[in-house]
Amino acid sequence: MTPGGDSVGLVRCRLGLDDTDHAEVGCTTERMNDLLITISRGLSSKLVERRLVRLWPFAERRTRGNGALGAILEIGDHQKEDLDAICRKWFSGLMNQIDSFPDTGTPPSPCLLISHNPLPVEWYWEAVRGFVDSRSRMEQAVERNCTIFDSGSNFGVVGACAAAAWTPSIASSWELIAWREQKLIGSQRMVAKAAVSALGEKHPETFLNRDPTKDQGMIAPRTPCPVLYGIRGSSDSVVSKAHHWLQDREDVESCLSFASHVTNQLSDDHIQTPRSGVVISAAKETRGGHAFLSVFTGKERFKLVAFSEGGPVNTLLRTLRSGDNISWSGLEAPDGSVHLEKLRLDIATPRIVGRPLCCSRTMRSAGRGQSLRCLSCGKVAEKYWNSTEAETTSGHPIGQWIEPTPSNRRHLSKPLAHGNPSESTISLE
Repeated sequence: MTPGGDSVGLVRCRLGLDDTDHAEVGCTTERMNDLLITISRGLSSKLVERRLVRLWPFAERRTRGNGALGAILEIGDHQKEDLDAICRKWFSGLMNQIDSFPDTGTPPSPCLLISHNPLPVEWYWEAVRGFVDSRSRMEQAVERNCTIFDSGSNFGVVGACAAAAWTPSIASSWELIAWREQKLIGSQRMVAKAAVSALGEKHPETFLNRDPTKDQGMIAPRTPCPVLYGIRGSSDSVVSKAHHWLQDREDVESCLSFASHVTNQLSDDHIQTPRSGVVISAAKETRGGHAFLSVFTGKERFKLVAFSEGGPVNTLLRTLRSGDNISWSGLEAPDGSVHLEKLRLDIATPRIVGRPLCCSRTMRSAGRGQSLRCLSCGKVAEKYWNSTEAETTSGHPIGQWIEPTPSNRRHLSKPLAHGNPSESTISLE
């Protein structure tokens, strides 16, 4: 083996593909699958790995999932030009298809990258945690002798580079994607509710198959794309076994093809570190049921935002009071606010509920510096307030992390079932 992982006489090439999505036609996972099939038919090669890489959630021109596809192929050292020729022809065909797509105002801007050398892993971390200028990334890719096919714009190069540069880690997971028969695309998918409900029981190392809070399945898309379903799990073998179990059922549509991808989903790679601080303002509600407040870490002030879709996180944020000590994990938006993904109340200030009662009525103050008095019997008491524990008003135990319901989490967010938020060892500074 060579230092880059290549076998003698063989080389590993890295492919990256992004921005082929259209609101009504196709998807990037299907495009990459088609490309790999085309390569296998025209070239003696070994497919080492498929990758599904989610990117910075605030990226411009993002789709809902904002994912790029990558692959590692092993080919003969003498086949590099043949690979380039196959990819060039395939990309030309893709562009012809895109030209016939319905006009949505934002046409796909595909980019296909080929590299015969390892790429800087920073290209991934920069693309998953913040804005990357596409023109600069294009220049960097050219300087590293990457072969690049694009549509005339370079929007897709950031994702393509990130997918090719990413290195899977212990935080990585797997997703098997099954695609539909062409004639069925656009029709209702047959993936029975009973099958999805039983999937987690039969294959416990799969995850996020359904949202129990909504009694709703999460493996099948609701758009007219070619994907039949996606099964997420802890390993290639886990998702493969789950897929074959589904395909053996009569209440699940037969797929045309399928493939497993190693992925950065559920990794929290987009978040650098959880933080802790003191609440310094009351929560305010905005239109749509969203809420925000301010906190101070001892060094910096942050505006924390909890959207209504955040469910339990939104509920907890609304109950916080000035002086509460909290911890949070979230993504800093371009406007500087932090969009919460997880929240924890660490130490709570007392929640005042009122003056003491006497004769079933609230005791009243006799005036400034005076005692409390019962207006019914005349009893006098020292002035004080009754209070209650914070968790009785919020419904969430103190010291426990809270997250949105499954269907309202980002693809990148690590579920609390997989562990609490932890500090990242990766720094981009």
